[in-house]
Amino acid sequence: MLIEQLDNPVWAALTSGNVNLAIGNDKARYYAPGVSAFAAVAENNFAHFKALMDLKPWGETIAVFTTDKNLNAHPWTIVNRIDGYQMMYDGATPEEQRQITITKLSEEDVPAMLELTKLSPPGPFMEKTIRFGGYEGIFEDKQLVAMAGHRFHCGPYVEISAVCTHPVHTGKGFARALINSHIRQLRAAGKMPYLHVRADNTRAINLYQAMGFVIRTEMIIYVLTGSDVI
Repeated sequence: MLIEQLDNPVWAALTSGNVNLAIGNDKARYYAPGVSAFAAVAENNFAHFKALMDLKPWGETIAVFTTDKNLNAHPWTIVNRIDGYQMMYDGATPEEQRQITITKLSEEDVPAMLELTKLSPPGPFMEKTIRFGGYEGIFEDKQLVAMAGHRFHCGPYVEISAVCTHPVHTGKGFARALINSHIRQLRAAGKMPYLHVRADNTRAINLYQAMGFVIRTEMIIYVLTGSDVI
């Protein structure tokens, strides 16, 4: 897979590493219900967005990733736009921080994961989002206080996602420890880590850059809803 295919990361994932979670065809695809609200089209044109609308029930809200700053998603209606960046890891493989205990998360941890994402929203997180795999967390007094996992598996590129820390436990290095854990694992598996971040999240951008991530491209998330005007 060419890195340029990450300009359309959801499509790249739904046609490669996340194909087991995909519903759709050669024009449009979306994630299985309860896993993610993201969808994608092979090309940003009317025929492909119409194919997506034919697949998804009208009135549902979805979100798409694209580098297109002036997206025409007709017959969908754009109801929100979130500007951000796609960042690739370009640093050395980090050493393990043994003073912080990291635990593999399972289906049994989903209620705690959902509770954490309510306090520190990392983006859309649902009951079946854990099926993306790779989720790890940090516990204090049996409470999940930080976590991170994988989301878009695009061939050799794997996105680190759902990075969040309980507001009471920020500043302890938990996010860095979790991200570094994922970097080590992905590098060991021959994969290349990347992530997405909101353009207005200066704190996170500075942290990621300090860790060795570099901005590859601007990335925009458009939130779309069905429309009866075609």
